[in-house]
Amino acid sequence: MTGHVGIVACSAEGAALCYRTICLEGAAWLGPHGHPEVSLHSASLARYVACLDQGDREGVAALMLASAERLAAAGADFLICPDNTIHAALPLVLPRSPLPWLHIAEVVADAARARGLRRLGLLGTRWLVESDVYPDALRQRGLGWQRPDATGADEVNRIIMEELVRGQCREESTARLREEITTLADGGCDGVVLGCTELPLVLDDANSPLPTLDSTRLLARAALTRALGSPRP
Repeated sequence: MTGHVGIVACSAEGAALCYRTICLEGAAWLGPHGHPEVSLHSASLARYVACLDQGDREGVAALMLASAERLAAAGADFLICPDNTIHAALPLVLPRSPLPWLHIAEVVADAARARGLRRLGLLGTRWLVESDVYPDALRQRGLGWQRPDATGADEVNRIIMEELVRGQCREESTARLREEITTLADGGCDGVVLGCTELPLVLDDANSPLPTLDSTRLLARAALTRALGSPRP
């Protein structure tokens, strides 16, 4: 029997990439066209953004819990959230959640250690890079990190919120993201966390100045391992 994956979605593009990865890569375990059962629920992104702008973690947690309850009712066995930013509210969610969760930053940090990386640059929304979501997970594994400076963080946030979450990205915006990664490399980073689940749509190891940690696909693969009971064959 395979586990039933519940996806607590926030932004559409990242959630879609996570869902697609689970469905396509499930075939490595289950044969052509095979994948575990998956259910997805999403509140409006606008509701999440309103809470984030107000610094309202309780409001974010309430939205996540509402999705969790619906997914539990649909038969999910565990939950994932392909949105790094709202993991800042997860400590408020877990004590009240009807189901267990995989934590995206812990999944990424474990992958970084497995790859022998030691100091990671953090790319994501300004809410994420100002939070302790990744520092906490990395610190627990003996890994270092570096945030962009204020100007870089604002520019990355603009690209994410004005372009990527809408399924758009101009060539000059991708070039700007690469410049920011170069700055992180110059600061001593040996890898970069793609800590917005839309960033892997435009960045990967082929065009990034640093090795990338694709939070979206790493989470999807961890969900497959959890649902199917073993690492990828």
